[in-house]
Amino acid sequence: MSSVNYNVLGLIFASMHDSYVSELTKKRTMGSIPFGGRYRLIDFPLSNFVNSGVTEVGVITKANYGSLLDHLGSGRDWDLARKKGGLHLLPPYSQTGGIYKGRLDALGNIWSFVEHSKAQYVILSNCDIVTTIDFNDVLRQHMSTEADITLIYSKALYDSEKNNNATILDFDEDNRVKSVLVDPKISGECNQWLEMLIISKDLLRTIVADAVSKNIYSFTREILQNNNNEYKIMGYEHKDFFVRIDNIQNYYLANKMLLCEDTRKALFKKGLPIYTKVGDNAPTKYGLESNIKNSLIADGCVIEGTVENSVIFRGVKIGKGTVVKDSVIMQGTVIGNDCTISSIITDKNAEISDGKVLKFSETYPLHIDKNGKI
Repeated sequence: MSSVNYNVLGLIFASMHDSYVSELTKKRTMGSIPFGGRYRLIDFPLSNFVNSGVTEVGVITKANYGSLLDHLGSGRDWDLARKKGGLHLLPPYSQTGGIYKGRLDALGNIWSFVEHSKAQYVILSNCDIVTTIDFNDVLRQHMSTEADITLIYSKALYDSEKNNNATILDFDEDNRVKSVLVDPKISGECNQWLEMLIISKDLLRTIVADAVSKNIYSFTREILQNNNNEYKIMGYEHKDFFVRIDNIQNYYLANKMLLCEDTRKALFKKGLPIYTKVGDNAPTKYGLESNIKNSLIADGCVIEGTVENSVIFRGVKIGKGTVVKDSVIMQGTVIGNDCTISSIITDKNAEISDGKVLKFSETYPLHIDKNGKI
């Protein structure tokens, strides 16, 4: 893969939109939500940066970031444990005191880190979009169009009744942004901003300094929506698979989508691996009476029952005579013997005792809290 010969800094907002999946972010950030059997959501933007040749990445935290720090460590699993550049964890506090109020406030708080970077361009990304992308292609277009800001978007169906926090873009005939709608009450195919963008460090410095002086916080509303005529804001269409984690139902469905081989091929591309913290667990042990159908099962599990159409994370134990269907079972969960489980999400280290019957629907799956017992 050829890289553009410019220094680029990656910035990841680990906690943006935590409130939309509050069931999963009570004790963690958006970025550290487990996904797909062995990953965390932050693994996707972090791997996208690394695969694109970006070797200096800052992760902007907010609250409940203990599990995020434990997952990222030194950045070694992403080849970001470096003397120059590498992975940097950035504090959540704003210059006015307390937790930052928006993207511009956060950038103002950590600007000394950005200023000391030798990067000419900055790429911003959240953790609530699961996708695989090569940022080199975006950077080439950004430079060729001489854009001030390039927004990465995808054409996709949007339903205001089912989706939260979407930003919809409208373009003129030259693919320049002419309007930005936040949470519009519309449905149908739209240009959805994936909350990823490229901007020069010099322009970002000007925008952040102006925001600090005016005490404004939201990049989306203040810059993209209210002042888009001041800048040449272009769009880059990302045509590959993506999924937005904007509520607990979509989290559940996003995991279930991985049971489709075509989806896995679209997300986990050859040459663009998704890196994560290595677990070094033993292989999964299957009992003589176990029966597995169309499921993803991570390492370190003990499966003695039946598992169908489910995503099973590391270290899960499923007892004899138990049937688990259409469920997302997170790391360390223990399900006893003779249980019947359907359409549930268990957080880490949950316990379900012998003989329990838990049947729910895919539209409204049951969520069991971390360390919860039933």
